[in-house]
Amino acid sequence: MESSEPVPGPSPRRRFLGRLSLALSGLIAAATTVPVIGFLLSPLTRKPPRVWRAVGPVDTFAIGKTVNVAFEDASPLPWAGVTAHTAAWLRRDDAEHFTAFTVHCTHLGCPVRWVADAELFLCPCHGGVYYADGTVSAGPPPRTLPQYPVRVRNGEVEILTSPIPI
Repeated sequence: MESSEPVPGPSPRRRFLGRLSLALSGLIAAATTVPVIGFLLSPLTRKPPRVWRAVGPVDTFAIGKTVNVAFEDASPLPWAGVTAHTAAWLRRDDAEHFTAFTVHCTHLGCPVRWVADAELFLCPCHGGVYYADGTVSAGPPPRTLPQYPVRVRNGEVEILTSPIPI
């Protein structure tokens, strides 16, 4: 018993509602995808902030001595709290020139410490050792300790901050 009657298709109303549902779903997907893609690509288009931070008067630093100086990060978030503070190893080379090194090892970003008697920077986590000029002496660090630009302005030593160079 074959029926030759045509099978009725979806009603025009049902077809309209199906297409409307697909269109709204696509609109919602686009509305959520565009901000996510913008968030993921924004670091590629944004320049890292660099700000000069005063770390102390010139006369408080002895020639030939390396000291730890603290300053506020270049781009602290409002909720960063204590983590908005960072540091550098600052050496006064002579009456007018200073050198500032990051406190972060180039291997995995662990904090390095200055050992004045040995005139070395040591990374206690993985055995990284740097000479006084920041070049690698031993251990796993792949590069020299990054330096911050330093200037003297109005009797104050200032460091040009930037994101942590690891």
